[in-house]
Amino acid sequence: EVHLVESGGGLVQAGGSLRLSCAAFEFNFDAYNVGWFRQAPGKEREGVSGISPLNDRTHYADSVKGRFTISRDNAKNVMYLQMNSLQPEDTAIYYCAASRLYELVCRHFRTEEPDYWGQGTQVTVSS
Repeated sequence: EVHLVESGGGLVQAGGSLRLSCAAFEFNFDAYNVGWFRQAPGKEREGVSGISPLNDRTHYADSVKGRFTISRDNAKNVMYLQMNSLQPEDTAIYYCAASRLYELVCRHFRTEEPDYWGQGTQVTVSS
């Protein structure tokens, strides 16, 4: 059974940094596009960043460009999200996801979702 497991969330002060990890199990990791989403209380899920299987394409939401960096290590079946200059508005549950379609790990679509999701990790940024 496929598992995506996030880690690295926590509480940080504004201006601080966190690095999220997403480990894939029982999964042909290097065949999939993977990405990060987040959902804050009362808000719709938002696509944060996506990356193609061979690291040749990356996408970032405008709200995180220049602050967040996505990467992946196919040899270790792990994806990362380095988050710098965190702000209170970055507070949310962060989810990793995997899809055969690149667009589905870059943006949230109401009518179609990635193939696999992790369980989420909480990121809280205090002011």
